[in-house]
Amino acid sequence: MIGRTPLADGQDPGVWQQIFNFDDYGQLLGLVHNSLLAGALLGLVGGLVGVFVIMRDLPFAVHGISELSFAGASAALLFGVNIVAGSIVGSLIAAGAIGVLGVRARDRNSIIGVLMPFGLGLGVLFLSLYKGRAANKFGLLTGQIIAVDTPQMAWLVGTSAASLIALGVIWRPLTFASTDPEVADARGVPVRALSLAFMLVLGLAVALSVQIVGALLVLALLVTPAAAAARITASPVLLPLLSVAFALLAMEGGILLALGSTVPISPYVTTISFVIYLACRLAGGRNDRRISRTASRPDSTGKEVQVQTGGEVRRV
Repeated sequence: MIGRTPLADGQDPGVWQQIFNFDDYGQLLGLVHNSLLAGALLGLVGGLVGVFVIMRDLPFAVHGISELSFAGASAALLFGVNIVAGSIVGSLIAAGAIGVLGVRARDRNSIIGVLMPFGLGLGVLFLSLYKGRAANKFGLLTGQIIAVDTPQMAWLVGTSAASLIALGVIWRPLTFASTDPEVADARGVPVRALSLAFMLVLGLAVALSVQIVGALLVLALLVTPAAAAARITASPVLLPLLSVAFALLAMEGGILLALGSTVPISPYVTTISFVIYLACRLAGGRNDRRISRTASRPDSTGKEVQVQTGGEVRRV
């Protein structure tokens, strides 16, 4: 793991020095250019996929897939094969199972509830059998700044490209099926096929996320940026753009901050994501109140009217 290491003379650095330490930062920055590129790809894919995660109410599915992705990566670590490939295999198995078996929301949640402990148990088993560096074990759960070599970068670029191409192909019908599935089905849109296709794309996005932010905290990248964007806009153009911008800010900011510390990357990414969400929620709340005040004036007949603000129907 690239970053600060404890002091060589055995001195225990202070808490703030472990969290923020920018001594020799320029030299360290040159070691993570591949990681910054991987973070940019992940922010782009995660921001776009997160829009549909919010629209289709799938945050729980993200967490369920991440557990099987963790199991796949752990198995790859144990057997000495490519970790990214193992993570992708685990994610796709979980995503496929959820997409095929969990057609209805109740069934989907039950399937996820079964897969999560199974995947986590397998991952713990594989890691307990692994006798290599402890940092590798810890990194799969909580993330790390990885020195991405050429083969790993090739996997990440290829997976990102496949996710983006697939998402571009199904974007319009998937948007229709996500916003009004009954009408979409009545008009001949293949709702079930689109649902399965998106779950597989989501599986790829989760596998990418596990490589940097860890299996436990993928929600901070695949859910929080899109949720933040949805608080301030419902525009079909601005929503994905803001989601990508927020995801990129969290990823690149997290990498740059974690570079000068001994702390894993995930606390930085999650904190930046949460701050962005909090700011957007406050801004969205002010907009809701302003609209409510404007709409609360009675009409000329003095009748009671209903207005819709911020996704809620209010009687005034």
